[in-house]
Amino acid sequence: MTTDTAHSAERAAAEAEAAAHARKTSPRADLWQSLGWIALGIATTIGSLRMDRLEKQDINPYTVPGLLPGFLGGTIVFFGLLMLYRSWRRLAKMPHVPHPRTEADRAEMRRMWTVLALCIGFAGGLVGHGLHFWLAATVFVTVTISLLQFAERTAKNQRRRGLAFALAVGLGAGVIITLVFQEFFLVRLP
Repeated sequence: MTTDTAHSAERAAAEAEAAAHARKTSPRADLWQSLGWIALGIATTIGSLRMDRLEKQDINPYTVPGLLPGFLGGTIVFFGLLMLYRSWRRLAKMPHVPHPRTEADRAEMRRMWTVLALCIGFAGGLVGHGLHFWLAATVFVTVTISLLQFAERTAKNQRRRGLAFALAVGLGAGVIITLVFQEFFLVRLP
């Protein structure tokens, strides 16, 4: 191997290392996010335990409402605890240096709040308020993809293509989700 090849390989490895470091979430952010996931998992588990078990209708215990949400809530708590442990270990190794917020941190927070607002808007504003579920899901998925990819598509001058992609995925997701729940799980959606 020539020295030029060796230097370019070393340079590529250093660039890859720097890029991986730039993508890494801070341990403090991991800590707060893990607490949020744990709280969500506990709330999901409590909600599933409060659901009617349908004992009066002789329902098989393995098919009762709330079984899957309870399992998912417990799984979310488990992985939230793993994330908490990881962030705790990373914080213990780090010197206590204040972490200045970068533009990337602010952009990540904006994306998180955008997704949270969209999810709440979908659950509280679209579903069950006049729109068929497939249409509400289509609108939600289309708007979410469009908003989250807007900057990237604008930079590449692909706004129309991005909107067409978001609409196709949104429509496909809305129809498939509705069919799966109504035809396979026999759940009537609003």
